[in-house]
Parts: sequence; structure tokens; C-alpha cells
Amino acid sequence: MVATTTSPTILSAYLLLCFIVCSIKEGYALGRRAAADSHTIHVSFLLPSSVCNSSAKALDRKSSVPVVHKHGPCSQLLQVKANVPTQSEILLQDDARVKSIHSKLANNPGSTDVKVTDATTLPAKSGLVIGSAGYIVTVGLGTPKKDLSLVFDTGSDITWTQCQPCIRSCYKQQDPIFAPSQSSTYSNISCTSTVCTSLTSATGKSPTCLSSTCVYGIRYGDSSFSAGFFAKETLTLTSRDVFPNFYFGCGQNNQGLFSGAAGLLGLGRDKLSLPSQTAFKYKNFFSYCLPSSGSLTGYLTFGYSGLSKSVKFTAISTMSEGSPFYGIDITGISVGGRKLPISASVFTTAGAIIDSGTVITRLPATAYAALRSAFRQGMSEYPMTDAFSILDTCYDFSRYDTISVPKISFFFSGGVEVPIDVMGVFYADDVSQVCLAFAGNRDDSNAGIFGSTQQKTLQVVYDGAGGRIGFGTGGCA
Repeated sequence: MVATTTSPTILSAYLLLCFIVCSIKEGYALGRRAAADSHTIHVSFLLPSSVCNSSAKALDRKSSVPVVHKHGPCSQLLQVKANVPTQSEILLQDDARVKSIHSKLANNPGSTDVKVTDATTLPAKSGLVIGSAGYIVTVGLGTPKKDLSLVFDTGSDITWTQCQPCIRSCYKQQDPIFAPSQSSTYSNISCTSTVCTSLTSATGKSPTCLSSTCVYGIRYGDSSFSAGFFAKETLTLTSRDVFPNFYFGCGQNNQGLFSGAAGLLGLGRDKLSLPSQTAFKYKNFFSYCLPSSGSLTGYLTFGYSGLSKSVKFTAISTMSEGSPFYGIDITGISVGGRKLPISASVFTTAGAIIDSGTVITRLPATAYAALRSAFRQGMSEYPMTDAFSILDTCYDFSRYDTISVPKISFFFSGGVEVPIDVMGVFYADDVSQVCLAFAGNRDDSNAGIFGSTQQKTLQVVYDGAGGRIGFGTGGCA
């Protein structure tokens, strides 16, 4: 038997081929992993469109109303040209809202009594706590109903709207100001009523009396305010969702730059909030989806209609008890598929809330430093540019058509992972200045806030009776 031999040349060629094939396979696997851990997006998609592309999804859900961005092309409030803030002003106002929230959570709201007839000592400034970059819904009030565009806010309890007659001042709004005298179902609340007394927990201020009628007053973190008669009226969400005897504030002295909105829809946790007043029908259960841009529409749904099977729930934390806010427990953050080495104590020291009216998510200083470092590393191929207002990690994408962005996920108690949509990663003023849409608190002692930018496209579910909050991806699709 003759032994076969392999020439060194053939063996070398074979080994080289194996090396090339293995390298290709490994590179392909790495490429797939890299693709799975990043978004690829056209830079133009980061900028707002001037054309409204309204979705009919909200109309397909029971007990739902469309949600639009207050300053987007789908909003009728754009017809009110005055007082529309710039992007920089929105961020500064957002910072003021955050400071107000931190003050509330510290039980230090300060002295802010408000009277119906006292306007001279209350300077008008922009409506920071309501949020200049808020989302609005349209509801009906009165009989016959009058449609009103209200900012919806999970961080506020009482619902209010401007009312005629304006005793001292009313700011400019798009809708006609509500006139109680033209409604057959309007009635004021008496000072001696127990529901009048309950205003203290909803507004943080004791009610007053005027001719035996209950008077509410609420002032926000910037000295914007609303004051007037506390009343009850018929509220219409949809043609099938009509609620008589709904308690609300009929504001006859209001100041602040509310960008044309008629008032506020309070979705907080107090017994005077909308979810609590309608709990007999909806079981204190509601959900919403904030659209990925101002040129699209989302929805606000009351009850269980349209609940996605992908929704995962985390418990409402106890840190927010006694406040209108919904507390959540953040347990971790990942960037590019890698969980950041942040001690659990960083998140538990001050806790966190979820808030529809805060634009930019706030993190403990230590957590934000880790997020920023990992994100900058993942974006190292792109040129950085100057900071923009409160945002310190900004890029110039003017020379790029598409970019690759590390995926970011938040983790909440119960093992719930919530991936942030790519439109929730950036805040863009121009392609030459696109910034990471997160900011750090002064230190680790201030509460974190999961803001509206990071909630975009998620179905966010509030189960007040069950004590839990849920998140589902693709909520607006």
C-alpha cells in the first residue's frame, strides 16, 4: 500500500481557505450582533415634518381620543401663533418643570395661595409645569357639548379649563372659551361640600369661598396659575363615553403661556383626577401612545380596549404615595446590548417617576455619566458639536445620509425591559446639532424621571387599581 502525501503548498492553501471562511463567518456573526444592537436611520427622519399624517388607529379603539403634539402640524393650536416656544425655550421650560417636580416630591411646594380676583401679584410666565412640549387631546364639556383642546398630564390631578366670564384675565386660546351660562348641565359646588374640601389634596392648596361657592386655585412651578369656581359638568370623551357630574375647575382668572390650549386634563392619582372619577367604568385603567414625531397622531384610551399582548408590567413604587405622580423602579440601563455597570443603589436612593409632561428623561448623576460614556463610545465615528441647552452630548450629522445608533433599553422591577425607540434617543434642532435626549440630575439624591421623549411609540399602560404600569413596543403602529 502506497502512503499518500500532501504537498506543503496544498496544505497551506487549504489552511488559508479555512481561515478565510472562518473569518467571514465570524465577521458575519459579529455584523449580525452589531446590527441587532444598533439602529440604522436616515438623518432626515430625525427632523420634524411640516405635514400631518393622521392615523386612524385611535378611532378603531373603544373609549379612545387622538393624541397630537401641541406644536406639531396635526395640532389646531398652531393657528395661535403667539407664544410658540423655540426648541431651546422648551428645554429650559422642561428644566423648570423638573425642578418643580423635585420640589413637590420633597414636600416643599412653597407658599402659592391663589385667589380668583388677585392677579396683580401673580406675574405671567410660561406654563412650565404643564409643559411647553406637551400633548393634547380634544374632549367635550357641557350640554350641548363644546369641544376643548386640553393638555393631558399624568403629573396633575385636577382638570380645568378657562371659563367665561374672565374676572381678571384669560390667556389666548384656540377654542372658544367655555361659557357655563350656555350649558344646561353646569352647576357650582358649595363651600360646605366634602368634595370642596378634597381640593386640598388635588391642588396642594386649601379652597376658599365666594358667595358660598367653592373656589379652587392652582399655581404651577413658574407662577402660571388658574383660579375659579369648582364645578360639575357633563364630560364627553366619545359619543359612547359621556360622564355627567364630572368635577372640574372653571377657571375665570388664568395666566401663563399655554400655547393656545384651553386647559388641562388631570390623569394623576388623586380621587379628583379623571381616572379616579371614571373608575366605576374604566377601573382606573388607561393607556396612551405618544407618536414618534409631531407630524403623526397617537391615542389616549380609557379601559382595557386595544391592550397589546406584548405589554409587560412593573409595579408602581411607593415613593410617589401622597403625590399625583406614578412611581417606577428603574433597575438598569443597557447601551448597544450591554448592561451598564451601575450600582442598584444609584436608582433606589431617590427613586423615579414616569411623567407625560417632562420632555427629557432625567437620571441620577452617576447613572447619566455611565449612559453618556457608553453612548459616546458607540458613536465615536461621528463628529461631536456644541452642547444644546441642558443636553451635553450632541453630534453634527450634516455630512451623513444615514447613521448607526446604539440601542438603549431601560430595565424596571420585575425584570421588565423597555427598548427605547430610535426617535426617543435623540432631540434634534437641526441635522448639525442632534443631541442625546437624556440629562443628569444635580446629584443622585433627586428622583429620576422617565420622560415623554423616551415614551414615544410605546403603549404605556396605567393600571391604578392593580398598582402597576405596563409597556408594550409598537404601540402607535
